[in-house]
Order: sequence, then C-alpha cells, then structure tokens
Amino acid sequence: MSAPAPSPLAIVDAEPLPRQEEVLTEAALAFVAELHRRFTPRRDELLARRAERRAEIARTCTLDFLPETAAVRADDSWKVAPAPDALNDRRVEITGPTDRKMTVNALNSGARVWLADFEDASAPTWENVVLGQVNLSDAYTRNIDFTDPGSGKSYALKADEELATVVMRPRGWHLNERHLVDADGTPVPGALVDFGLYFFHNAQRLLDLGKGPYFYLPKTESHLEARLWNEVFVFAQEYCGIPQGTVRATVLIETITAAYEMEEILYELRDHASGLNAGRWDYLFSIVKNFRDGGARFVLPDRNAVTMTAPFMRAYTELLVRTCHKRGAHAIGGMAAFIPSRRDAEVNKVAFEKVRADKDREANDGFDGSWVAHPDLVPIAMESFDKVLGDKPHQKDRLREDVDVEAADLIAIDSLDAKPTYAGLVNAVQVGIRYIEAWLRGLGAVAIFNLMEDAATAEISRSQIWQWINAEVVLDNGEQVTAELAREVAAGELAGIRAEIGEEAFAAGNWQQAHDLLLKVSLDEDYADFLTLPAYEQLKG
Repeated sequence: MSAPAPSPLAIVDAEPLPRQEEVLTEAALAFVAELHRRFTPRRDELLARRAERRAEIARTCTLDFLPETAAVRADDSWKVAPAPDALNDRRVEITGPTDRKMTVNALNSGARVWLADFEDASAPTWENVVLGQVNLSDAYTRNIDFTDPGSGKSYALKADEELATVVMRPRGWHLNERHLVDADGTPVPGALVDFGLYFFHNAQRLLDLGKGPYFYLPKTESHLEARLWNEVFVFAQEYCGIPQGTVRATVLIETITAAYEMEEILYELRDHASGLNAGRWDYLFSIVKNFRDGGARFVLPDRNAVTMTAPFMRAYTELLVRTCHKRGAHAIGGMAAFIPSRRDAEVNKVAFEKVRADKDREANDGFDGSWVAHPDLVPIAMESFDKVLGDKPHQKDRLREDVDVEAADLIAIDSLDAKPTYAGLVNAVQVGIRYIEAWLRGLGAVAIFNLMEDAATAEISRSQIWQWINAEVVLDNGEQVTAELAREVAAGELAGIRAEIGEEAFAAGNWQQAHDLLLKVSLDEDYADFLTLPAYEQLKG
C-alpha cells in the first residue's frame, strides 16, 4: 500500500461520534482525498452531461440505442468476469440500511445476499454514514453482538457459513457529503466517501473471509458513468494492494437512459461486473423526469397500477435478462416491498400470494435472483427460485434469444390501460409526507401502509403529482389535477396525521416541514432533479 500523505480533507459541521476514529483514520481519509482529487472532476462533467441529455430528450421526446456503440453490442465474443463463489448463487437478496439491528438481522435472514444500503434506504446523516461503516466492520470481525436497550432483546450472528454475502450500495453520483470537504471547501461526492471508507477498511478483510468487496451501483444513467466507476475500482485496488478484478459491481438499471445502454454498461465494467438489477420505482421516476414535457402519452397512472407485467416494464425486464445472460452476468429481479402485519393474518395471506406470484414470474422469466425487504419474505422468494433453479446456482444458460425488444417498446407508456385516479393522488401525497418526515429524522427505510418505502418511492410519488398537474390530467372522479387540488389533499393529510398521532407527537415530528417540502418539489415549475437534494439541505446531523 502506498504511504499516504496527510489528508487534506476536513470534517466540518459534525458532532464527534463514538468510535469515529476507527473509520476516519488519517490513512483512510488520505485514500478518500485521492479518490476525490482524481475522479470528482470527471464526475462533475458527467453530471453536466446528464443535464444536456435531458434537454435533448425534452426536445425530441424519444430515446434509442446508441449508434456509436453498436460495435460493442454486435460483438458476441466478450463476457463479464466469472462470478466469485460468494456471488455465484444470488437467488434471494434482502435489502436494508446498515444500522446495528438490521445488520445482524439481514446477515442472519437466510438470504444469499444482503444489499447493505448507504443510498435510498439510508438518510445520509453523518451518524448513519460513519456508524454504518462501523457496523459493517464489526460484522466482519464478529464484534456486533448487542442487546437492544429498548426491548431487551439480544442480537448475535449465526455461524459464518450461514451469513448472507454483503453487497454494499454507496450513494449515487449526484449526492455530495457536506461534512467532508477539501482544502477549497468543496464537498467530496458521497459515492466516493461511502465506497472509499468501506473499501479501505474491508477489502483485505473480506478476501481473508473468502469473499470480497462487492458493490451495487445506483442511479447510473450511462455507460460513461459506469466507465468512471471502473476507473475508481482499478485505482482503488492498485492503491490498497488488492489484486485487480477483486471488486465486483452489480449495476441497478433504474434509469430509462441506462436501459438503452445495458450491454455497454456491462462492457465498461466487464472485469468487475457481476450483474444488472431491475429497480422499479426509480425506473418509473426516471421516465417521468426525462419525459415530463412529453404530454399525455408519457403520463403514468397510479404507481401501484404499474406492475412488472405492464408491456413497457416487461420489455425492460426481459431485455435485462437477455442482456445479462448473453454476457455471462447475473440478472437480479425487483423488490418485494411488503412488510408483514403482526395483527392481520388476512392482509398477510393476500400479500404473500402476490409476492409468490411475482417471484414465480421472475424465476420463470430467467432471473437468477430477486429482492425482498423483510426476512419473512425470504422463504417465499427462496421457494420460487428453488423450484426453477433446483441445485443450480443460477440460470445464465437460459439465453432468452426469443426476446426481441425495439427501442420504442421501452417507452410505450401509452400501452397501459390504467389511468390516474383520485385515490392514487391521495396515496402519493400520503406516502410523500410520511416518508419525508421520517427521512428528516434520519430514517431512510420506512414502513408505510404495510410497504417498505425508501427514497425511490418518495421520488415517484412527488414526480407523479408534478406530472399530473403539468399534463392537466383529469382523474377518475372528473377532477383535474391542479396545484390547488394537491394543496387541498396535502392539507387534509396533515390534519389527518395530527388527529391520528395527537398534538404532542405531531409537534415533536417534522410534519409541517415534510408537507412543505413535498409541495415544493411537486408544485415548483422548475422540477428538482432529486428530492434528496433540497431535503439534504434540511437534514440535521
């Protein structure tokens, strides 16, 4: 490992945290500083390119596969690197933030993989950023046993061979870490903070455990952004003396532009790639964001009416499976977000059947694994994939050469019969306010109406309100969606929450702040690229 120079990074506006010195060591910060120096300028260029591309989509209201990379798609000779043993069988993956309780429960859940999330399921308070790193290091050294002071319940890890393999998700390229700045006062991208601290402290430790530093890459919009990640991986491995090709990355295809560049994304990361994932809510959010000026034919109905069997969603998922298997990569399916009720067995029964049908469909379509949000769903998803896979670790041999997706199929939004409803507007406001309030308290994964909601579901909620207003949508009850109607629904929801939880709890929360922020990002003429950007300015800690 290179001898680090003193780090030029400073920690600002942050209260000291217990054990932060274990994570924020001089050597680790020197590594993050070098990542920042080398790669933030290119990150900035790529963010500017996103804006240029978005303007082009607004002008043309269409997308196509890239002519300049046709040779990559046509070349059948290349494949991604073979999966390491620890990532070869991914039939069920559980997702969640990196707090101490979730870390133990996810590792013990029986899932093959845990997506340890510093992104959409984590509000980026400094405490969550730093102590999440502490918890993962403690898990790898088996120092994470603890007793919950509230419930008195004890948590301890099972035997190593029973634990899920960790795939860590850093923040997206667009988010900065305001508490870590360089000598000019420029904040370090959150992605480089999360990746850098985790890789520096755990890459060799994970190799010693027979695993490795594995990552999920969120919000990717182009193969050029994947190329930047690949350059980060190459440099990080060299700097820390880790063999090249040790890193493995799974890319979430959760933006509409990335859906047209799946092969190119795998190609850029081919020495480090392990798969692609189909993430529904961010994908729908991206469609609204990019085609928000496209008029009626791009209007999405209620978010819960857009299932994975919608024609344009089916085109996306089938193309993903075909692309992954053609290139030797894992295809990972979407989220089962249901949170079982401890009080209503009938609700659970209906929901479990929906989860089972969804996972059966994914397994039969050729996916190699899928996501769940709760340990109780692991056996259901496992059964669906066990039926199809048997003793095989995956089904990459199913090449799905029957799949033929045209560029227009991916944006055929108007192929849906469902239309926006008043109930859908109310639900979008309810989820938006309730999620943002919890996020402002430092919680990124929140159970709302028996579903695990994260930043992606809040994004689609506020985007749909914005889209319906600007497209002058008329709902099923005959009302046109206007800013006034959105304000009326939001005021009703706020009053309902106050009555539901009582004055004292209402006053102690961030309810008015969440209400105001939801309306701001839903009603402003200037559409905010990400809800989390203005929200981060209001996040304490």
